[in-house]
Amino acid sequence: MRTPNITFIGAGSTIFVKNILGDVFHKPALKNANISLMDIDPQRLEESQIVVRKLMDSSGAKGQLNCHTELKPALAGANFVIVAFQIGGYEPCTVTDFEVCKRHGLEQTIADTLGPGGIMRALRTIPHLWQICEDMTEVCPQATMLNYVNPMAMNTWAMYQQFPHIKQVGLCHSVQGTAHELARDLDIDPATLRYRCAGINHMAFYLTLERQLESGKYVNLYPELLAAYEAGSAPKPGLHHNQRCQNLVRYELFKKFGYFVTESSEHFAEYTPYFIKPGRPDLIERYKVPLDEYPKRCVEQIARWQDDLTAYRQAERVEVPESNEYASVIINSLWSGEPSVIYGNVRNDGLITNLPDGCCVEVPCLVDANGIQPTAIGRLPTHLAALMSTNINVQALVTEAITERKRESIYHAALLDPHTAAVLGMDEIYALIDELIEAHRGWLPEWIHG
Repeated sequence: MRTPNITFIGAGSTIFVKNILGDVFHKPALKNANISLMDIDPQRLEESQIVVRKLMDSSGAKGQLNCHTELKPALAGANFVIVAFQIGGYEPCTVTDFEVCKRHGLEQTIADTLGPGGIMRALRTIPHLWQICEDMTEVCPQATMLNYVNPMAMNTWAMYQQFPHIKQVGLCHSVQGTAHELARDLDIDPATLRYRCAGINHMAFYLTLERQLESGKYVNLYPELLAAYEAGSAPKPGLHHNQRCQNLVRYELFKKFGYFVTESSEHFAEYTPYFIKPGRPDLIERYKVPLDEYPKRCVEQIARWQDDLTAYRQAERVEVPESNEYASVIINSLWSGEPSVIYGNVRNDGLITNLPDGCCVEVPCLVDANGIQPTAIGRLPTHLAALMSTNINVQALVTEAITERKRESIYHAALLDPHTAAVLGMDEIYALIDELIEAHRGWLPEWIHG
């Protein structure tokens, strides 16, 4: 019986590794997969090895488990390459992105997708993704990359641009995750939902959202959702046990735009010019926008980790329920031929006709032994495509900057970012980018520094 070889790059992210590989070992066709973990931090790699070894033993997985601190040996012979890392980590790079922007008067919430934080993260990440693609070309050219690294759209676009032969898909949990959140808000079973979603990563919209009645008939869920919001019963508080994030931004956008967006309110608030403005604390209060949310989460996660690690070291068994992440579903379908439908970030080869060809779009994909097959959506509602285009402009210029080594395009990307442009003047944006580039010296490609 064939045995798949799965490589996990960025395996120091122990909790994520545990959840993804826990899903893998729930699939009978993948039960004996050989696992290669790779991380540049030996201590974090050793911590993940402890957890994954116990996970494999607890689930009856019989494959080999190998650990690597070098990329190419970890990739050799891989059938699937899962990528999940953060170049520069919380410290120093995320802290730098937030502190420098704050000094220049620009507040952020997450800063991993768009804006100056997303731009800097892309510039320090893409060269490392290119190195993975280069090594895959040499030692596992037929492998499929499952990329979880943000900023998803920029990273995916840049990889398609430089390495079009690499089979890859960008993965996020916002589509399926939001569907469950909406079901929670309406006290209905998420299994009764049916939807069709499309757009770009972190800005895809449910073009249709329906639920099945006991009679078997499907009805449009949007009127019920809007009524619940206007009555104050949705959104429900305490989403993901985080009282700071109350999810009002998305509901307000839904009320005005007529379609529900997949990414969380704390993310989405900084993708548009509407919610975070200087001298407007009323907007922050009204929509409960959690400024500096990502650094707060990082601090909390770091504080919890040692207790979690101690528990894993002492535990005899490590077991995890199946999650809603797509990685194991894709691997299972490609390996066994069992068909599935996932939402993936792929190149726009005519899939969404009123978004630019070649950009990165998020659409439903059929997955089976024939590969990952994106669905053609056609034309999006004009106002949704227009909103997405404000983000695609930034993504296109960052991709141009990194692929063509054009420093000026970095400034142009920031000038066209909706949130940044709503807060700062042109000279102020240039000064902000200058300071960020200098602060990230050693983390960015050398050509950016001149």
